[in-house]
Amino acid sequence: MRIVIAEDSGLLRQMLAELFTARGFVVTAEVASLPEVLRAVAADPPDVAVLDIRMPPTHRDEGLQAAERIRAAHPSVGLLVLSHYAETSYAMRLLSAADDAVGYLVKDRVRDADRLVDSIKRVASGEVVVDPEVVQRVLTRPRTTDPLAPLLPVERRILALMAEGHSNAAIATRLNYSLKTIEKRVTSISQKLGLPHPESHERAHVNLRVLAVLAYLRSTRAGTDAPD
Repeated sequence: MRIVIAEDSGLLRQMLAELFTARGFVVTAEVASLPEVLRAVAADPPDVAVLDIRMPPTHRDEGLQAAERIRAAHPSVGLLVLSHYAETSYAMRLLSAADDAVGYLVKDRVRDADRLVDSIKRVASGEVVVDPEVVQRVLTRPRTTDPLAPLLPVERRILALMAEGHSNAAIATRLNYSLKTIEKRVTSISQKLGLPHPESHERAHVNLRVLAVLAYLRSTRAGTDAPD
């Protein structure tokens, strides 16, 4: 697998490069800014671009800008954005720009090499990965109205696992249900949230998951995220 790293911290950039190389990946470029990562991807598109959410020149949202522009110009490149905070608004923006092969992780996950590598592999295979901390914030945030009110407790749990990027089979194993039961619950969730009926083709199902995750994350709109 070929990876571009865009991270303005030289120490973290070097650590990521060493980790990925040790795991058998090929790091095609190590850069520190938005213009550099756009040039690197254009010159030699990788399988996955790992993007710091704040980079030069403004240190605001360059990682998201890069993700949006890379997906528009190079739709086959997977996108994994790293942020210091589990900010739902950033995750929503990212998922609105990319409906597959995309991930949003808190930088603390970098300490867990196995989880980080697993997330990159999942993104490269077309899956959607959202940091569990983002999902937890959605579950615990107080709000006067709850867009997820129609969902049963078990459906909320399934939706939370979907938001983290787990497949139906993985959810079935984790919750000790049959795969058929989980598929029925996913259909029920989509209907209650007003989403399109899931089709049998896996690609269409990935898109449904992104829609469901966005609906899930939008349930936090009444609150305020911490700045990155």
